[in-house]
Amino acid sequence: MSEFLGQAVELLAAGDWKQAHEIVQKDKSTLSSWIHGIVHILEGDLDNARGWYKRAERAFPGAEAAQAEIAAARRAVESAPDHA
Repeated sequence: MSEFLGQAVELLAAGDWKQAHEIVQKDKSTLSSWIHGIVHILEGDLDNARGWYKRAERAFPGAEAAQAEIAAARRAVESAPDHA
């Protein structure tokens, strides 16, 4: 699944949170939940973002951290065991 999550992260980096959302909502992994949280940060729905961060067992970094979170998520996806 990480190839799809990698695509979602790249969409987020390009500012296309709507398309990224289509990808992440199909997966229930912790990594996907984190990326889903980033989607909602970019969308501006911070309450929803906090919920997804909680599911991902990560501290909510705040709205200003979106770009750093995208970079960190990219590294996490690249190091995921099933990354192609």
